[in-house]
Amino acid sequence: MTDNQLQRLVEGISMNDFKWPFRHKAYFNRRLRTTGGRYLLQSHNIEINPKQLLHYGERALIGIIKHELCHYHLHLQGKGYQHRDRDFRTLLAKVDAPRFCGMVPGTLNKSLISHQYKCGSCGLTYNRKRRLDTSKYVCGKCRGKLNKIK
Repeated sequence: MTDNQLQRLVEGISMNDFKWPFRHKAYFNRRLRTTGGRYLLQSHNIEINPKQLLHYGERALIGIIKHELCHYHLHLQGKGYQHRDRDFRTLLAKVDAPRFCGMVPGTLNKSLISHQYKCGSCGLTYNRKRRLDTSKYVCGKCRGKLNKIK
């Protein structure tokens, strides 16, 4: 799917499901990693993660477009457009848009976890990107001494 096809799809969904026109740009952003799409407040454009289409198909793409259009239309109308707002949740339910999208395989890089600690008292393990000074930090559950495993 090209950016032009995506633009036409977004305009069609906006008119069919919301009954309001979409007057800005919609395009794929290949740099998005952990999100399905993004509504930009300053430019009012919508960016879509092309990996969502690749991994989950057109149905998931339409759901993401509806979600971002909820942000778009509510923001332009001066209503609550954030995830926590009642207006946003009501419009999501009305147009049958998902609140979350599926995680693209490979976005969570487990190789970043390079330090592992274990509590000497309760046995709880902690994974960290950065090294901890075990003389300064204790277990958050039982306040026991932490020992480096890995």
